Amino acid sequence: MRSLLIALLMSFFIVSPALATEVRLSVALGLRDAFKELVAGYEQKNPDATLLPNFASSGALAKQIAQGAPADLYVSANPQWMNYLVEKQFIPANKVLIFAYNSLVFVGRQNPAITSLEDITRLQRIAIGSPTSVPAGQYAEQALRAAGLHEKVRNKLILAKDVRQALIYADQGEADGAFVYKTDALLANEAVILLSVPQSLYNKVTFLVAPTATGLLSPPALDFFDFLQTDEARVILKKYGFVIP
Repeated sequence: MRSLLIALLMSFFIVSPALATEVRLSVALGLRDAFKELVAGYEQKNPDATLLPNFASSGALAKQIAQGAPADLYVSANPQWMNYLVEKQFIPANKVLIFAYNSLVFVGRQNPAITSLEDITRLQRIAIGSPTSVPAGQYAEQALRAAGLHEKVRNKLILAKDVRQALIYADQGEADGAFVYKTDALLANEAVILLSVPQSLYNKVTFLVAPTATGLLSPPALDFFDFLQTDEARVILKKYGFVIP
């Protein structure tokens, strides 16, 4: 029995250093492609570190963290969900940083008739991220309400689980158009940007990053958090169309 206990202790001390280098990232889906390159660049310089990104809508990720899902860093596409975790004390308020900015556009197959937001009322199927959890959908709904168009298109909206699914609906012709981030629109195969949503109609699309309470106790997590603020990281973000604060 004693020999078994010693063996278990030895295996713990052998494995624990490796586990300590794992950094779990909860990242808003709109940053997926840029973040994959950020992770690859960091791991190349830090071969002992293992970054484990989890991509989903900001709301879904925030709810996962609040329910106990492991996360060392959280990146949100809407201050609402970051504030949600700060209020629940999963995120220290003094560690929240503005990471990048984005903008909202309307995409679809080439349609010269769409030259203003009012024109989309003539469409039959409009994809939008579900406003209950998808920041891109929340921004789009805000813009539609501000423009006085929400009631005119409410029954035409196709709710997507995230901004990428909304883009796919428009790209594959399953919707006549979709509200997405400009950076996502650049990834489309068939859909093109039909119009940029006037910034005056919605809050500025702001991506925020912060370590979680558990991430504060992880030196590798804090090191990656610092890396995200470097010039190297900023170059990658600009490459994918993000605006750096």
